[in-house]
Amino acid sequence: MRIGVDLGGTKIEVAALDDSGAVVARRRVATPAHDYPATLATIRDLVGAVEAELGQTCSIGIAMPGALSPASGLIKNANSTCLIGHPFDRDLEAALGRDVRLANDADCFALSEAVDGAAAGARSVFGAILGTGVGGGIVIAGRLLAGANAIAGEWGHNPLPWPAQSESPGPRCYCGKLGCIESFLSGPAFAADHHRATGRQQDAEAIAAAAASGDTAAQASLARYVDRLARGLASVINIVDPEIVVLGGGLSGIDSLYRLVPAAWGRYVFSDTVATRLLPPVHGDSSGVRGAAWLWPAADR
Repeated sequence: MRIGVDLGGTKIEVAALDDSGAVVARRRVATPAHDYPATLATIRDLVGAVEAELGQTCSIGIAMPGALSPASGLIKNANSTCLIGHPFDRDLEAALGRDVRLANDADCFALSEAVDGAAAGARSVFGAILGTGVGGGIVIAGRLLAGANAIAGEWGHNPLPWPAQSESPGPRCYCGKLGCIESFLSGPAFAADHHRATGRQQDAEAIAAAAASGDTAAQASLARYVDRLARGLASVINIVDPEIVVLGGGLSGIDSLYRLVPAAWGRYVFSDTVATRLLPPVHGDSSGVRGAAWLWPAADR
């Protein structure tokens, strides 16, 4: 039995999986706001409650925002800012009395879909999160690629490839740079682009729905988004060359992306054919907690 913990900005979810991947116990509570000690205590108590229900001690994996810095051993790049600068893994191990494994939430999404989701059986998988932000994770032969700097898969903070003159230098990203992929492909960025073009305040899902109903302005906004997503993913394919790309986050529910983006990315991929498949997620919102649990494969337990 393995337990996964998904630490989000608004909720903490804990689930226990058996070896077949079935969820046998689950708990969810609100994340303590801006309170690091309370976050540790909440995770400890949730794990304790699940283990008491199961009557056994389990391996523990954590999906979290940000990453552990290989240089300092402290959390960096987390939008849950109370984690930044803390030795989160060591503090959790002290609270739980055992080893834990941590990974970025986008990495856990990619691992979940690679183990028993949309990309099950594929040797190389890129998981691309398109939501409030843009993140990603790389799984090779069932194992996460963390990288020397703990940033493998962070395609959202590269510049948008092959920018048109109208796209340069691009919107300012929260990271401080201009023209990051995230500043074009996140949900808020899609909505902002549509607003600049039309004056309408609509979210990504509403824009896609309007495009499907024949709204020409929405269709133009969606076409710009599709071309930018095709360029962004083509740059990933040119480097990683994955068998499967799985989309996650709120924009993964736009059905037309799975048809339109592969039709467009061939113009940018450095190959005569593109065998990579673009797929929707199987586990959706559960991928974080499931991927965290799979940080402990059977061979390591």
